[in-house]
Amino acid sequence: MARTKDFDENEVLAKAVNLFWLKGYNATSMQDLVDELGISRSSLYDTYGDKHSLFIKALESYQCTNTGKFVQIIEGNTSAKETIKALLDFVVSNLLNDKSQKGCFIVNAEVEVALHDKEVSEMIQKNDQAVEDSFFRAIEKGQESGEIAKTQNARALARFLFNTVKGIQVTAKSTTERAVFDDIINSALLVLG
Repeated sequence: MARTKDFDENEVLAKAVNLFWLKGYNATSMQDLVDELGISRSSLYDTYGDKHSLFIKALESYQCTNTGKFVQIIEGNTSAKETIKALLDFVVSNLLNDKSQKGCFIVNAEVEVALHDKEVSEMIQKNDQAVEDSFFRAIEKGQESGEIAKTQNARALARFLFNTVKGIQVTAKSTTERAVFDDIINSALLVLG
């Protein structure tokens, strides 16, 4: 008869996300995970596999939650420019509310792990494409309504805005000065015309 687990897998996964996000993949040891997650090493291996498998599950969890919020905002029913501004404000607010200044878990994983880990790289590329495509749809919507000039390439603008988000996420690791981010947002919106 299989033994029932005496812990909530989602709660433990949320703790793993936070630990990997705070310390990074390489600096997080199996002992760190055992200590932080509050489960035995054998339970950790039985439930999540090895450290890499747990990291992948943590990235998937973060991606599902956070990218879903991005896409939801971008695909809202407000004007394209208001939607894009709302997204940029959302990103900045989340980052500035994080007292640990962890930045974005996905961007951190991209910088630390993706170059040497094909699975992580593919996950991040897929995530990046989904967010870029959402910006693209918002820009096309703005071009159809006349809010954004059709003379600008919608795909190029989407890539620029997505890269702006990544830049904001990295910058938030070193400053919490709201005026810096307001300048970035206002400049990005000027590009839309």
